[in-house]
Amino acid sequence: MPLHDRILGHFQASAQTAREAAATLAPAIEQAARHMVHCLAQGGKILACGNGGSAAIAQRFASAMINRFEQERPGLAAIALSADTSTLTSIANDCAYDQVFARQVKALGQPGDLLLAVSASGNSPSVLQAVAAARTRSMPVIALTGRSGGGLAEQMQDDDVFLCVSAESTARIQEIHLLSIHCLCDAVDSVLLGVEE
Repeated sequence: MPLHDRILGHFQASAQTAREAAATLAPAIEQAARHMVHCLAQGGKILACGNGGSAAIAQRFASAMINRFEQERPGLAAIALSADTSTLTSIANDCAYDQVFARQVKALGQPGDLLLAVSASGNSPSVLQAVAAARTRSMPVIALTGRSGGGLAEQMQDDDVFLCVSAESTARIQEIHLLSIHCLCDAVDSVLLGVEE
């Protein structure tokens, strides 16, 4: 297949995945945004975690909360647990890699905070351990996952929000995760800044 056609194929597959995901994810994204607004309005913070591309998505979310998304506003409390390399490597070295987020959640998380857990497969051991740690801190979870949801789907409880992209390709899942993060950021801003219609 010519390279040009492969590139067009990626654009077409991405657009198709987004169209298919829109109807199922939009209500859950709205619910997640309202959870986030409530958390932030009560003085809580959002802890976000993920590995690899999911770490980048978690960091994108935290940066948009702390700085801004598309509108000027005061910073909002969010921490990407994948960003502190000294903490990550010390936990991985002294304990085990699957504890790199869980130990941070136990140290930083408080009742009323939220955990944003991102895993394309839903089976990342470090993310699953972070969710388990959030339970010990009475923190609800917003899960961004894909395929069938993996172990994350099994860990969801009533106060949680489950956002699952039913695609097989990790690239397509992460593209929709990034779009979902942008929708969340816009929704939070819209509610907090009073521009929700």
